[in-house]
Amino acid sequence: MKKYFSVLLLLLTIQTGFTQGKKLWKGYFGYKEIKDITEGANKITAASENALFSKDLANGAIKTLTTIDGLSGQTITSLYHSIAFKKTLVGYQNGLMIVINDADGSVLNVVDIINKTISPDIKKINHFNEYQGIVYISCDFGIVQYNLNIMQFGDTYFIGSNGAKLAVKQTAIFENKIYAATPDQGMKFADINNPNLNDFSQWTTLNNNWSGVERIDDKLVGVNTLNTVYRIQGTNLSPLTTLAKNLADIRANDNYLLITSEDKIYIYNSNLAQVRILSNTEITDETDVKFTCAMLVGDTLYIGTLEHGLYVTGFSGGTYENITPLGPDRNNIFAISVTPKDLWAVYGGYTKDYNPYGFIGDPPTQFGISKYSSGTWNTIPYEDVLGAKALSRVTINPSNDKQVYVSSFFSGLLKIENDVPSILYNNTNSGLEIGQTATDIRIDGTAFDAAGNLWVTNSMTKNGLKVLRTNGQWGAYDLSSVYKTVSKLNMGKLTIDKNGTKWIPTRDDGLIAFNETYGQLPKSMTDKPDKGELPSLIVNIAAVDRRDQLWIGTSKGLRVLSSVDAFLSDEQMVPENIVIVENNTNEELFFQQPITDIVVDGANNKWVGTLDAGVFYVSSDGQKTIYAFNQSNSPLPSNNVNDIDINSATGEVFFATDRGMVSFNGISTAASDNLENVYIYPNPVRPEYYGTVKISGLMDQANVKIADIGGNLVYETIAEGGTIEWDTSAFGKYKVASGVYMVLISSKDGVETKVKKVMIIR
Repeated sequence: MKKYFSVLLLLLTIQTGFTQGKKLWKGYFGYKEIKDITEGANKITAASENALFSKDLANGAIKTLTTIDGLSGQTITSLYHSIAFKKTLVGYQNGLMIVINDADGSVLNVVDIINKTISPDIKKINHFNEYQGIVYISCDFGIVQYNLNIMQFGDTYFIGSNGAKLAVKQTAIFENKIYAATPDQGMKFADINNPNLNDFSQWTTLNNNWSGVERIDDKLVGVNTLNTVYRIQGTNLSPLTTLAKNLADIRANDNYLLITSEDKIYIYNSNLAQVRILSNTEITDETDVKFTCAMLVGDTLYIGTLEHGLYVTGFSGGTYENITPLGPDRNNIFAISVTPKDLWAVYGGYTKDYNPYGFIGDPPTQFGISKYSSGTWNTIPYEDVLGAKALSRVTINPSNDKQVYVSSFFSGLLKIENDVPSILYNNTNSGLEIGQTATDIRIDGTAFDAAGNLWVTNSMTKNGLKVLRTNGQWGAYDLSSVYKTVSKLNMGKLTIDKNGTKWIPTRDDGLIAFNETYGQLPKSMTDKPDKGELPSLIVNIAAVDRRDQLWIGTSKGLRVLSSVDAFLSDEQMVPENIVIVENNTNEELFFQQPITDIVVDGANNKWVGTLDAGVFYVSSDGQKTIYAFNQSNSPLPSNNVNDIDINSATGEVFFATDRGMVSFNGISTAASDNLENVYIYPNPVRPEYYGTVKISGLMDQANVKIADIGGNLVYETIAEGGTIEWDTSAFGKYKVASGVYMVLISSKDGVETKVKKVMIIR
């Protein structure tokens, strides 16, 4: 019986990521979009899209803070450090506030604003302003007090007309008055000591609409929404200058006033004399630099930018140094591809309707390509990718990892050799074709077959499946017999099984299968009863497991074809759902759940990514859910999982989401062909380590025995895949004592053996 698959119920009954410990997770975040900067105790901290990084002013060390450390994956909008209370406040788009304690690094999530019964669209935190131990938090609905001494919220001020909600961009305390810059109803101000500030009638309005306000020494300065900068003296406004671009930030520190717009930074002294203007054209290592904020610390100026990170320069001029931590170019990673040595990432892409227009902005995206290798990130900038737009997929040649193909859902297929783009295949130099109703070449799914040929999906064309053979020749195959309309054919991530059958997910035509070797026409599985009865015509992924079963992820759930041989032997291919038992009731696994990706690990278990519920790790038959990670119970920065891949050598599982990428140190690696490269980690196991011991490099079904030095057996298991883990207990009864333990390994047939040692230190 089909019943709704309750994710919430599942989360209550399985082991979550937090119970595994922080050490099992790693973060791979981008830090180039600077939201705010603040000065702390001998350090500068910058907020990027959803992570922080700081520079120690004494030794120059850079430290990062991400969801791995307890931050939210939501968008950061404001940052402030209280020197008096030694706490850092992080404000978010959704109203979340995080308080970081300098003393112990603890992270406190404060959800009072999120929980307010107002529209979620107006909970954004715009600015923090501390005065006498109270932080006045400017939000899109008004002002909220937060007491740093007792760590509690106080009053909320709705200061719009008749007490209506009103967006406040910034506040300043000046001459015992609190000024609130609002972009819609003027500058509001009131006596800071008035106990009735939650009464809108206690506030006076200064004309104009305002983007920011700041105090510098004994002067008050505001910037209106027309970008004119004024000195405010009571109700008198004295213009100082007019910005050419919109205000990005205004702040005072070290007796200087810094006014930042997109293209310039205006610096005034405490007498409001302009002492310097910096232009974005002074930064010559990048083009089209957009400023977001600036802060002066001593003689050093820190400058945040929209896409290029944090720069440092001298107050009086000089060179510009970029101190941004290395990372991917963006956090919204569309697709990844992982080998034992490298990780490649592209940023998309296309919409859910397979449209390269409107994915991020209207025109197709013009992003570069990122590569992570040997612990560092490198970028192939857009200027070097030969004009390829909307990059959607990366395929690495399994026989030559120096040869990489990147799909463009607008421009064709990009070939990269030794990290250098060498050719862009399109309709002028290859078998690729322009779509029937498009003016572009939409390439997405690519995969190598066993013979080394590269198969390519070419959407919106009659011959929708192309092949680049090892001899450099192109071939094309007609799939039109199994889809409705050529002009609406959109094909996704391609996979090839042991028989050479190509399984092609589509947007509205179900799952297409084709095998040129056996002379058969293409077949498809659709939502029709005689065509497999998939839960949806929108198929996002088809993954072949180690038992040659086909796992099919759709926009409305999961189906499994018992054998890929069905394409060759059966007239109709009939996939089935997986029924699990929850609370003595039969339920369909992933019922109505949008599935974005399925990846099979070395133990034949499956990682299943979803559109809105995070990622699940299920057993080989789907009957057991081993992990369920989401942004509430793990460092996953978003529940929208775009792509998953596994490092087959280490078992590290990468999750690319629309808000950043993290990895989980899974235990399942691909099985080895022999026992020559068995290794144990950690080794030795020290007292402060509480995790499991992993033994990798195993052959599938290898027997592993662990015994103490006296020959007493303390553990035994059979490997499924290339790695097993041991909890350092004697068959689960008690932790073993300090000492050296022998690890005795033999292959399934007993022909190969290996003996290793592991030291336990209690």
